[in-house]
Amino acid sequence: MAKYLALTNDRVTEEHLHDLITSIGGLGGDVEVRQSGARLLLIAEALAAEGLEAALTACEHVRTVVDADLPHPLAGPVADGGRTVVRVAGVAFGAGRPVLIAGPCSAENPQVLLETAKSVRDAGAAMLRVGMFKPRTSPYSFHGLGREGIALLSGVRDEIGLPVVTEVMSVRDIDLVAGVADMVQVGARNMQNYSLLVELGRAGVPVLLKRGLAATVSEWLNAAEYLLANGASDVVLCERGIRTFDRTTRFTLDLNAVPVVKERSHLPVIVDPSHGTGVARYVGPMSAAALAAGSDGLIIEVHPDPAVALSDGDQSLDFDEFAALATRLRRICSALGTGLEPAPGLAPARP
Repeated sequence: MAKYLALTNDRVTEEHLHDLITSIGGLGGDVEVRQSGARLLLIAEALAAEGLEAALTACEHVRTVVDADLPHPLAGPVADGGRTVVRVAGVAFGAGRPVLIAGPCSAENPQVLLETAKSVRDAGAAMLRVGMFKPRTSPYSFHGLGREGIALLSGVRDEIGLPVVTEVMSVRDIDLVAGVADMVQVGARNMQNYSLLVELGRAGVPVLLKRGLAATVSEWLNAAEYLLANGASDVVLCERGIRTFDRTTRFTLDLNAVPVVKERSHLPVIVDPSHGTGVARYVGPMSAAALAAGSDGLIIEVHPDPAVALSDGDQSLDFDEFAALATRLRRICSALGTGLEPAPGLAPARP
């Protein structure tokens, strides 16, 4: 039996669906229909592979048809070899200019958040990253401001004019976080939290999906598949380091993953050199290496005084260090024949 997956657009009607199911039934096949956000995911089987594919393709409201027997069929390569461009509040991932995302590990207080947001914006970041909900190894560590910080984040977002990406850890907080953030992050510890992935897919929000700290590339792409199969259309992958036997750095930043993912998926992929190394002085070299490897962006932790940061101070850059790095990255992009993605409404900065 041949099996194909088909995603409809959001204008498909019951009549269109009935006609398609009837057509596939005539081939001796059947169709399972699942809700996928505002769209439908059709899982179709029939003996005649060519006829099944033709019947699905002929439906004007079917926008994607893929072979279900392929590994991670929705997250995998597309037939024409093209790549998806994910657009988030005017910022384009995968369009040729790397996106620089920066901000504090966590919103410790209003002053730290606002000062850092203004500094990274002025240095050339296109998006602000900040943690309101922080998954920490110890239950006694600072876990972020949580729900109390959401209103604070909304005010800072409006004041500085940068799109925001922040993490959500629980299904119950999706609506709250998505109401403020332009992009929702799934952290490494939640990469295989399938209940969370399903609900984020149904919510239809842009998602930054970090690789699990012990996940293979295949497992990472299958996590993306959960999002796509449940309605997400804007997914960006983030390599953030994996755990190996070496303890020289916090994690081992797997830059192999960048070209591998670009070969095995149509989704944009960015790199987190802050978590990937855990050491501030290594963030610059690994940022440069990530761009050379073809990364579609970087997400970097910045704090006004890393020595007193409540979380991840060892891997955070101060304002001057980040500004110097942003200048260096623009020069690297220029040498590669491109430039950094500008913040929404701003012209690209000069190298």
